[in-house]
Amino acid sequence: MPVRNYTYYDYTISLCPTCLSRVGAKIIIEDEQVFMTKNCPDHGFFKTLIATDVDYYKNIRNYNKASETPLKFDNEVHYGCPYDCGLCVDHEQHSCLSIVEVTDRCNLTCPTCYAMSSPHYGRHRSLEEIEQMFDKIVESEGEPDVVQISGGEPTIHPDFFKILDIAKTKPIKHLMLNTNGIRIANDPGFAEQLATYAPEFEIYLQFDSFRPSVLEKFRGKDLTDVRKKAIDKLNALNLSTTLVVVLEKGTNDDEIGKILEYALQQRCVRGVTFQPVEIAGRNATDAQQHKMTLTEVRQEILNQYSLLDPHDIIPVPC
Repeated sequence: MPVRNYTYYDYTISLCPTCLSRVGAKIIIEDEQVFMTKNCPDHGFFKTLIATDVDYYKNIRNYNKASETPLKFDNEVHYGCPYDCGLCVDHEQHSCLSIVEVTDRCNLTCPTCYAMSSPHYGRHRSLEEIEQMFDKIVESEGEPDVVQISGGEPTIHPDFFKILDIAKTKPIKHLMLNTNGIRIANDPGFAEQLATYAPEFEIYLQFDSFRPSVLEKFRGKDLTDVRKKAIDKLNALNLSTTLVVVLEKGTNDDEIGKILEYALQQRCVRGVTFQPVEIAGRNATDAQQHKMTLTEVRQEILNQYSLLDPHDIIPVPC
C-alpha cells in the first residue's frame, strides 16, 4: 500500500495568506521538520515551515496548563476567530502582556516596520483615549501582570510623561516602555526622569546589531552611537532594560552569541528578546530566504552561547 512522505501530527485552523479566508490546516512532520499545510479553494495549496526541531516542538506541549480567563469578556462572537476583535467568550486565555499603542507616529521610518510607522503616518492618541485603554485592560485583568506602552515611538508623544503618570495610577504590576532609545540618548534629563517611575518599570530597548550595515537595513540609518549613549545612561541609572533584537536569517543571526555576551556585561540589562523579523508592513523581505522559526533561534542561541544548554530554553506558560 502506498505510504505518504510525511507523518500527520495535528489539525488546526489558519488563514489563506492571499484572501485571508479561514481554512483548515494540517500540521505534518516531514524530513525531520514540522510544516503547516493548507488549501484555499480559490488560491490553492500552501506549505509553511514552523519548526526545525521535531522533538522540541512536541515537548513544548508538556508546558500547557489550565487557561486563565479574563475577568470580563469584551464582546460576543459574531463571525468567529480571527474576525471578531477583542476578547470574546471563545478566548481560551487572558492577556499575558497587554500593549497600549499611544501613537502611530515615529521618529524613524524603519524598512522592517510591520506597523508602517513614520513621522507623518497616523496620529497621537489623546490622553482620554489612552486612559480608556488602560481602564479596559484593568477591567479584564484586575491587576495586569505586564502592560507595555508602545507605538509608533511612544516617547515622541507630546504628553508622554503624563501617559506614564496615568499608567502609574492603575494597578499594573509591571510597566514597560518600548522605545528605539533616541530620546534616551539625545535628550538631557530624559533618562533621569524615566528612572523616577522605577521600580516595576522597564525599558524595552531596540537593539538589533553591532554592524552599521544591518542597522541601516533594518532601521534606515546607523544607530550605533544612539544605542551606546542610551545604554550608557541606563547603566548609570541601573534602570531595568531588556534588549530587543529583530533577527533575519543571513543578516544578523550570527550575532546572537555576541549580543548575549554584551548584555551580560551591562549593569542595566535584565534580559534579551530575540524576535524573528515580521514579513509584513513595509518589510518586503523574501520569507523563504530570511524567515527564522523560533526553533532555529533557540538552536542558534545554543550554538553561539556556551553558558546555556537545551534544558535552559523552555516555553513560559502565561
